[in-house]
Amino acid sequence: MEQFDLEGYLAGGVERIVKRAVKATLKDPKESAFMLKYGLASKEAAKRRAAASENGGHIPPFLIASITSSCNLHCAGCYARHNNACSDDAPSRQLSDFEWLKIFGEAKELGIGFILLAGGEPLIRRDIVEAAGKIPEILFPIFTNGTLIDEKYIELFDSCRNLIPVFSIEGRMEITDDRRGPGVYKKLIAAMDAMHKNGLFFGASVTVTKSNIAEVVSEGFLDNLYSRGCKVVFYVEYVPVEKGSEENAPGDSEREFIYQKLRSLREEYEDMLFLSFPGDEKDSGGCLAAGRGFFHINSHGGAEPCPFSPYSDINVRDTSLKEALRSKLFTTLREQHMLSEEHIGGCTLFEQRDKVEAILQNR
Repeated sequence: MEQFDLEGYLAGGVERIVKRAVKATLKDPKESAFMLKYGLASKEAAKRRAAASENGGHIPPFLIASITSSCNLHCAGCYARHNNACSDDAPSRQLSDFEWLKIFGEAKELGIGFILLAGGEPLIRRDIVEAAGKIPEILFPIFTNGTLIDEKYIELFDSCRNLIPVFSIEGRMEITDDRRGPGVYKKLIAAMDAMHKNGLFFGASVTVTKSNIAEVVSEGFLDNLYSRGCKVVFYVEYVPVEKGSEENAPGDSEREFIYQKLRSLREEYEDMLFLSFPGDEKDSGGCLAAGRGFFHINSHGGAEPCPFSPYSDINVRDTSLKEALRSKLFTTLREQHMLSEEHIGGCTLFEQRDKVEAILQNR
């Protein structure tokens, strides 16, 4: 397999996304005007990251922010519920909209230009989504199940073009409803159609497993998304949430299949953007968690390597994002090369959770 520079791909990802998005939205003057302005902001962010690197620091271009632990669905195999990062209980001590706005502002100053809003179900926290909309220099993909989209959200997305819903879909209706619940697929399609009717930019997120991989890269599936106005597709490898579930995670043959398929898809669908996470870590220098390419802030402020590795030794309530990136946990994971360890598939830190827990115990 041709070596893929995943770290370089992520580092330049914001600028590539903007360039392709401008091309994809030339028929929509309002969207194009926003993307052109954001293009200038992303160049400034890149300069700030480069300046930090010259001074011996490192700022990743991406941040994942889980803005709530609440969710209105119970999806099969949900890593957040398995890790107790998501529940039906009333949230307590979660970061406020003011605290998140402060984090977003600091991220902008550091040069982070791409913040993925996750949960739980992020649209439950309309206050935080509205706060994100006030920072047009940052793109906020919102990874949502799509069931809470209403007229007010459509109006918000229209006025704040930096907020980009990314709808979670598993394939055709039977596959999606089997994992997410009866009727979810129809709600997803209705939300997509409402976005398209209003000329709004949106994407789709697919959890790739051995059982759905052929379906989600098929012409029929992608043509359906394309016809509804989808411009970005995130392929996210399924991460085993417990022992015994590893068999459904993509292996080397599946990664080779999707790698080759994405090369042709990017040529066939010129005005769509296809992203694959984590990509083939074994041939790209390892996982980009713990600040190499991105990091995660949970709903209570804990700085974690990534959502799939819910370990933290520092809280942004008590410190800055910059200091969080220098935490002992993040530093040890990077310096001891744990992010480049061989693994079966999915998440290298999941397979090394005993070692990660040992780092926290010895801090």
